[in-house]
Amino acid sequence: MAPNVDFSRWWAKDARKGTPVVVTMENPNYSLLEIDGPDAAFRPVDKDRGKNAKQFTWVLFLRAHRAVGCLAWLGNFLWALLGAIKKRLIFGQGVTMENEKAGKGKLLFGLILALLVSAMAFLAFEVVAHLRGLHYFQNHNLHIPQTLEIQGWFHTVYVAWLEFRVDYIAPPIQALSRFCVVLFLIQSADRMILCLGCFWIKYKKIKPRIDGNVFKSDDLEGAVCNYPMVLVQIPMCNEREVYEQSISAVCQLDWPKDRLLIQVLDDSSDESIQWLIKGEVSKWSQRGVNIIYRHRLVRTGYKAGNLKSAMNCDYVKAYEFVAIFDADFQPHPDFLKQTVPHFKDNPELGLVQARWGFVNKDENLLTRLQNINLCFHFEVEQQVNGVFLNFFGFNGTAGVWRIKALEDSGGWLERTTVEDMDIAVRAHLHGWKFIFLNDVKVICEVPESYEAYKKQQHRWHSGPMQLFRLCLPAIITSKISFWKKANLILLFFLLRKVILPFYSFTLFCIILPLTMFVPEAELPAWVICYVPVFISFLSILPAPRSFPFIAPYLLFENTMSVTKFNAMVSGLFQLGSSYEWVVTKKAGRASEPDLLAAEERESKGINRPQILRGASDSGLSELNKLKEHQESSPKSPVKKTNKIYKKELALAFLLLTAALRSLLSAQGVHFYFLLFQGVSFLLVGLDLIGEQVS
Repeated sequence: MAPNVDFSRWWAKDARKGTPVVVTMENPNYSLLEIDGPDAAFRPVDKDRGKNAKQFTWVLFLRAHRAVGCLAWLGNFLWALLGAIKKRLIFGQGVTMENEKAGKGKLLFGLILALLVSAMAFLAFEVVAHLRGLHYFQNHNLHIPQTLEIQGWFHTVYVAWLEFRVDYIAPPIQALSRFCVVLFLIQSADRMILCLGCFWIKYKKIKPRIDGNVFKSDDLEGAVCNYPMVLVQIPMCNEREVYEQSISAVCQLDWPKDRLLIQVLDDSSDESIQWLIKGEVSKWSQRGVNIIYRHRLVRTGYKAGNLKSAMNCDYVKAYEFVAIFDADFQPHPDFLKQTVPHFKDNPELGLVQARWGFVNKDENLLTRLQNINLCFHFEVEQQVNGVFLNFFGFNGTAGVWRIKALEDSGGWLERTTVEDMDIAVRAHLHGWKFIFLNDVKVICEVPESYEAYKKQQHRWHSGPMQLFRLCLPAIITSKISFWKKANLILLFFLLRKVILPFYSFTLFCIILPLTMFVPEAELPAWVICYVPVFISFLSILPAPRSFPFIAPYLLFENTMSVTKFNAMVSGLFQLGSSYEWVVTKKAGRASEPDLLAAEERESKGINRPQILRGASDSGLSELNKLKEHQESSPKSPVKKTNKIYKKELALAFLLLTAALRSLLSAQGVHFYFLLFQGVSFLLVGLDLIGEQVS
């Protein structure tokens, strides 16, 4: 069973900590004593009160109890980890091996495996040298013995290895490490500048505003006509878990019914799911909602093809704006009234983007770490770019587009798996401006299993590389200013989509363990510890309740660099699965307020007369039969499995081998970083983070 690490109890407890202890003292003047903590007994007391020997004894007992508790927790963790290694890695119980695509995946795994074998051989060689008293590697100013100083054949081989290491191995590693450190500092400076921009926005209280109800009219009869025509699209594909709550939330948007049309764009290949979605659409249509169901016969182009097909309908010409929500998004009823008014008297505005809120952010450790990343993305990156540049990457959902801006930019294209970023870049090149609303949240889900999260991250990092190759000529030849071109090429694509995964994987997963065997190229402690911790601290500021997870966040980000680097290379060079779209698995969770509101709506709906269609709607009867069949058929137990991720496991053993090597040279910071990073890779490689996959 995959562990569900939940730290929410940390801040749910009372601030008062410690173990209350009642002690009966020999001195009758002090019969009762309550110790709130180990240091409580040493607080200043009145001069006429002395410290009793038993009081010190209890303090020592408390300290020993806490120490034993920590050791017991650590022992249980290590025992559980060893048990998982035995069960999943040795016996292969309840696990399947990750399917590697031909080309880039196997090549990267082969490289990591070769480094692992070499590291283990070097470690064995260095251990033998250490036992023989050859401690040259402990001296940073390497002294290579002369011929007269060499004693024995092993000493000769070891000295030859030192000379070869100094002359041929250390220089390229040093050059690559310096290059990666420079990239690391540049990316860290970019993150600091973004944080300063966010602080300035908070200090000056800068945000897009609307003055009252811009569509309000004194003429009551014509008041509704002031509302623009809005099209709402819900693209989905086999979304059995979330289709109902998404359609329900969109159908309750507070907007004049005759000025709103909802398109449910279903690309499902499962016929039973199609019938379920049709039934949900029919239910809301009977209640007077202007909603239609569309299903493509030729499902090409994934989400981009689905949206493109829907925009080609003739009735779309009557609408001015289009709001897009993925299948797991649940907008609040006032979403359109908070977003659409920003377009009024602003003809250059092409997109209004809202931020995401997560209903399952506290479900497990994986969802908590995703919440940290996405909070920084919206609160800092999107908000700063929206305020100072009027441009950011469209998030693909929870946004409202001016349909004219979509048409002017060429519409939806099927050339990449990041159609949202594609249309945003093309709209920016055509002069359209964007607004980000940090105060408007739309509830959604984050992946709860590592497999789903890994596939999502692969698409999010391979698609931008495809887009960069395709858009680079258009960016260079566009009519926008030089600074906007530089921002797109250097910051938006190169720094945040190429440099970040490259240096993170190369520096912390490859160079760092190699420097343990090549001390001449040793990385300083500020690169390994101080700067990463400071940057992680900045990244966690938008989610202050996640501060207890700062260490797991730092380690997990380095662990995910393997997937991101692999995806980046795949998209840049069109390798393997660079144009592969896998729908992210949803759990269909809803927040407690949403459940209570839904129950209240249903209870009100029971007393309300419903409009029933005639017998010509044969789909409803078939849908009822399908539901009855599903309820009557016995449900087989869901079998849950986990995957073994070979690249992550190989890197785990490489880092742990390097940690053992660092013990020989007594490198404290490097040893602890390599040890914890290796354990992090081991947990991910054994799929011990997040929920199990059914």
